[in-house]
Amino acid sequence: MGRPSVAAERRRHILAATIRCIASYGIGGTTLDRIAEEAGMARGHVRHFAGNRDEILVEAARAFYFEDQEELDQASASSSMFPPSVLTVADALDYLFGDLAAPGTDNVVALAFVEAARSLPSVHAILVEAYSGARTALGVFLADAYSDAAASARSRVAYGVLALALGNVFMVDVGVPSDPDRDPRADAELLIATLA
Repeated sequence: MGRPSVAAERRRHILAATIRCIASYGIGGTTLDRIAEEAGMARGHVRHFAGNRDEILVEAARAFYFEDQEELDQASASSSMFPPSVLTVADALDYLFGDLAAPGTDNVVALAFVEAARSLPSVHAILVEAYSGARTALGVFLADAYSDAAASARSRVAYGVLALALGNVFMVDVGVPSDPDRDPRADAELLIATLA
């Protein structure tokens, strides 16, 4: 495999600049001018290599949720927001209530894409694919660990665990003080224990 084309490299550079802009300015403040400035390119070059603002936001969402574009092109409805290192229920809980819950720019960007999904159907579809994929992947992990449980129960538990994790991310991000008597991961573990 040869060196990627200049156009592909510039496109990746523009998408990374877009994600940085979203982290700094939100969706509404991410303009073509700001993207161009962040990318160190002329606005016309940004449009040439990546398209208009909405097209760039859609591709930035794909890049954000599915880091490897080649994998995305081969992805199915079971695409997942979990990193490749997540292989078990315990790994998934470590990720959902650890790395994912840590405050940072990734969460700012994720919430901005939720905002964008309200008006951009293509971004909405990407979010549905990412979060549905996470639910499906979690269901597979649960099937491996709780093969005797009904598939419908595993699906409901997967949804509940994901809802607990994403709600926790939101609460952490907005700075809601934690309750010392409440541990969201422990709540998720209790929910999973109903499958035994």
